[in-house]
Amino acid sequence: MKKIMKTLIYILKAPLRWFRNMYKWTIHWSKKKEAPYALFSIAFAESSFFPVPPDVLLIAMVLAQRKKWFVYAGICTLGSVCGALLGYFIGWGLYETVGKLIVSTYHLESVVELIGQKYQANAFLTVFTAAFTPIPYKAITITAGLFKISLGVLVAASIIGRAGRFFLVAVSLRIFGKKIEDSIEKYFDIFSLVLVGLLILGILALKYL
Repeated sequence: MKKIMKTLIYILKAPLRWFRNMYKWTIHWSKKKEAPYALFSIAFAESSFFPVPPDVLLIAMVLAQRKKWFVYAGICTLGSVCGALLGYFIGWGLYETVGKLIVSTYHLESVVELIGQKYQANAFLTVFTAAFTPIPYKAITITAGLFKISLGVLVAASIIGRAGRFFLVAVSLRIFGKKIEDSIEKYFDIFSLVLVGLLILGILALKYL
């Protein structure tokens, strides 16, 4: 019985271990001179296929050099919005091959369906909500291309939503700094669960817009 319980606990904790490993892999870039390029690349990739949000590296970089919070938030925003264009292209022209693979990998089928419905009501608000919240942004960008919403709407809403999110994170770190870093390391699993909770709330917010 004890072995069964240990096995179940091990399985249940697997997502947290995976996320922590991805977190550590992302964090190591903050200590390299190529960190700004890595931040742009991760923000770019997260908008279409990469699983870890760029906030992770943004947090590490701002904590390391708090005076550059504005620059790093700007790089993160630029990379994310540029990546949105790739996500749009995948949805527009490569959905049956690349798009479906990405969506199924992250089990986003129901989210994509919901987003498609919301685009018909208010595309700008839909993109903005996902850009500002932990809703997987790749689902938004790929679906935007799939349903062929206005590219101008996608870019405008992405700039406002992504900038609002990343600059809020960066300025909070500029003000509170070390206390936040220590809390993340000490309570990483709790923060991971909170992130999942925020993701659920973001999807609910999108659903009831």
